[in-house]
Amino acid sequence: MNFTLTHEQQQLREAARKFAAGSLRDVARQVEEDDEPVSRDWVKKFAAVGFLGINIKEQYGGQGLSHLDAVLVLEEVAKISPAVAFPIFESCFGPMLAIQHFAGEELKQRVIPKVCAGEWIVAVSMSEPDAGSALTDLKTRAVVLGDKLIINGQKRWCSGAGHSDAYVVYCRLSDEPGAKSIGAVYVEKGSPGLTFGKRERLMGFRGIASADMYFDNVEVPLAHLIVPAGGFKKLMEAFDLERCGNATMSLALAAGALEYVLDYVQERQQFGKPIVEFQAVQIKLAEMAMRVDAARLLLYRAVINAQEGLPSAKESSMAKCFANEMVREVCGSALQLMGGYGYNKEYPMEQRLRDAWGWGIAGGAIDIQKINIASALVDKRFDQRR
Repeated sequence: MNFTLTHEQQQLREAARKFAAGSLRDVARQVEEDDEPVSRDWVKKFAAVGFLGINIKEQYGGQGLSHLDAVLVLEEVAKISPAVAFPIFESCFGPMLAIQHFAGEELKQRVIPKVCAGEWIVAVSMSEPDAGSALTDLKTRAVVLGDKLIINGQKRWCSGAGHSDAYVVYCRLSDEPGAKSIGAVYVEKGSPGLTFGKRERLMGFRGIASADMYFDNVEVPLAHLIVPAGGFKKLMEAFDLERCGNATMSLALAAGALEYVLDYVQERQQFGKPIVEFQAVQIKLAEMAMRVDAARLLLYRAVINAQEGLPSAKESSMAKCFANEMVREVCGSALQLMGGYGYNKEYPMEQRLRDAWGWGIAGGAIDIQKINIASALVDKRFDQRR
């Protein structure tokens, strides 16, 4: 078992690190201040350097690399800002893999090359007012009418709502109860009958648009059906990779916090010496470093074992759950080590802590991941309704 990155992977990670360390810092500050998504010009710059669709097949405009390669790039860019890195996240770990694995060839050719070229952003739309953790309670429905699908319903907590160009919408496609009727449909932003609610203002995640979505007899071609009724298991298999992207965002926030505070404690002086000389600080740094490395290893295992396919629910849930808990602790410790400076908006740590908390809610709450892990351990699905 080799834990060393290949020479090519080391070069890729270094290229991403250098790219992120340049003018992206200024972009990140502006995104945080304005609470507006990164500009489309920057999305096209990501495409130009090969950072979109890293793990998407070359025949669709991607780089044809591995999930691990995508993790390496996303971590380095998200260390600067998860919001700035969000288009990379969406193109590598969001709905693109569901489209690539399950959609018809016509839809793949229509959508994926545009995303990889930085021309389009596609988001996933899953949750509803009464269907979050209990996703199989969703009510949004698509009915087949000739060569069209007619969609009605409401979605909530869609990251990218109103900003993205298109959406992979989870919905009911038959009268079967529970998961048996759930599939997914591709819907473009300009579709008649699709409207968006007021932009959400969140504790963190500034620069990542979120809003309700309303479907009022929205018509899309039947060819936009990605997964038919009964394909909920397939959708969740694809979503296991999104969990790895979520874990990468958590890892990036924590790793960036550790890097920042390591410099800080060697420069900041109290009682006549750098605070790194105090044993309590040394112990805290060691604890933070161990947690960051443990999260990275769990994440790497999940994506490497998936190869170019989709990761297991157990390994992706473990990676996400551990990273989600770890990032809250590490960013909190980093803020505490910086004292008043950590709590000051002139410094980046308070933003990291606010963003850190959100990833344990997004993409499946921490406790839901623990239920998934327990289910995999005993090879049994637990019915939460009984």
